[in-house]
Amino acid sequence: MTGNNIFFFLILAAMIATVVALVRGIIAFLRTTEADLKGGGVSQSGLQQNKMMRMRIAFQAIAVILVILLLIMSRGD
Repeated sequence: MTGNNIFFFLILAAMIATVVALVRGIIAFLRTTEADLKGGGVSQSGLQQNKMMRMRIAFQAIAVILVILLLIMSRGD
């Protein structure tokens, strides 16, 4: 297995993780109740949405970094 194949599988895993975090964030958003929206403080639903958004951004950043590294590595071939 070459280095490019390893990067391909890592990129694929990061992309899948991004989609999973996105879907979980959408589900958390859809579960928001009117009481959550009218409440004075931070709701559990809001915290879950923020957590999923941060995870999605982190996974996207990892995927972009891996793509850049793959391009740098394949440039030398």
